[in-house]
Amino acid sequence: MEYFINCNTSTLAPYNAPLDQTRASHLYRRLGFSASVDTINQAVGQNAGTLVDALVDEALNMAPLPAPTWADWTNADYPADEDAARQLRNQQFAQFRLDYANGMLNNNLRDRLSFFWSNHLVTEYDVYDCNSFLYYYINCLQRNAIGNFRTFVSEIGLTSAMLYYLDGVYNNGNNPNENYARELYELFTLGEGNGYTEQDIIETAKALSGYVERGEEGCTQVTFNPERHNTDAKTILGQTGNWGYDDVINILFQERPNEIAEFICRKLYEFFVHPDSKDDAGNAQIIISGMATTFVSNNFELAPVLRQLFKSEHFFDDEAIGVIIKSPFDFYFNTLKEIGFTYTDTTVDEMVNYSRLLSQELFDPVDVAGWQRDRTWINTNFIIGRWLTIESMLEAFYQADNEQFRTLGLAITGNIGLTSSNPDEVSRPIIDFFLPKGLLDQGEYDKAYTIFRSDVDDVYYEGGNQESWTLATWQQAPFQVYLLLQYLARQPEFQLK
Repeated sequence: MEYFINCNTSTLAPYNAPLDQTRASHLYRRLGFSASVDTINQAVGQNAGTLVDALVDEALNMAPLPAPTWADWTNADYPADEDAARQLRNQQFAQFRLDYANGMLNNNLRDRLSFFWSNHLVTEYDVYDCNSFLYYYINCLQRNAIGNFRTFVSEIGLTSAMLYYLDGVYNNGNNPNENYARELYELFTLGEGNGYTEQDIIETAKALSGYVERGEEGCTQVTFNPERHNTDAKTILGQTGNWGYDDVINILFQERPNEIAEFICRKLYEFFVHPDSKDDAGNAQIIISGMATTFVSNNFELAPVLRQLFKSEHFFDDEAIGVIIKSPFDFYFNTLKEIGFTYTDTTVDEMVNYSRLLSQELFDPVDVAGWQRDRTWINTNFIIGRWLTIESMLEAFYQADNEQFRTLGLAITGNIGLTSSNPDEVSRPIIDFFLPKGLLDQGEYDKAYTIFRSDVDDVYYEGGNQESWTLATWQQAPFQVYLLLQYLARQPEFQLK
């Protein structure tokens, strides 16, 4: 896989040209898990700013997943029999995982962001192993995904999932545990070694102490015990006082606003625009600085920053398209959205399980630093796993209803598919729809054309009857589209978004 250097020199000035198909697809692949042919076609010709505002407003107004009946269950609410209790927990978890995965497919920017934040403000379900803790953690991610980052940081640190994951539940006043204090600065807000000292971590841990009440039934939400809080004077980021949890958040955002803004805007840039934010060939640093200024001036509200970025010439520049390697979830969910075939919850579960096999397990990032993304998604085993699983997925759709492949081809090609007797002319728009920038060169297109023609070559060139073939009428046309998609799924360009 070629390593893309970030040569994007465009600015944060608004992108004013009507969206073409390439840029409409780019927008939906980055702000969600792609979109159907109809949705992309509707976006073509629209103003980018108008469409971005609609997607951001949708995310802002979207309610979180409703609370399941077990949201506040403790161990006492489960059967006394351990096997029965574990079976019930597993059923609850599986249903919630499915509900969230369907949200990722359908909720565009809101759950694209909530999933992003789960890889930034990380917890691992395997560590705390409690469904009620998982629900409230995801609820926090969804409510704050495009809200106020300061509020977000404050709330996430008091979720039971985070308190268990980073040992806050063991942070007693006279014996502070420094784990969360360290990650609060190093991974969540400032970046490693940026604007804080080891002494700041020690003092912050004392201020965060006291959230240690865990109940007697297990899976009980953690609460604060003032008797277990350190009441000594503490000096944090230059400020001295008898600080507690809220004081830490206030001091952090008051004393280090620019450092926080730079760190978070860089993470957003690398996720949504280009994984390389420090290459001198482009002006990524200028873009990130502009985003950071917007972030601070809007009191750490995320929506203004994202509106600015997503509407920009920089975001829609050719150098920003097709330069991010799809994560496993991108790989499967983007394909599922783009083919637009009828699918079931079983299909979604399969995609979730396939992603786990490729090292992206929902609710379980690899460690506190999260998945490192991009090139880590591709190695010999993973790429073969992508090929085999996507082929299995497409084969299942073909066996269920092969005519949906013709329908897909016609939706993409429009009048060309209805009237053209040239398979090469018909296959070109299908290729370009699924690949962010098409194939590398004409030689690669010719290889793909050969795959698409392979089932009609014997008759297409025999006896001068070329005009008898069309995508709309040829009996084996669905199989041609199927073969082409199988071929494309193995191409390097298909792994990119």
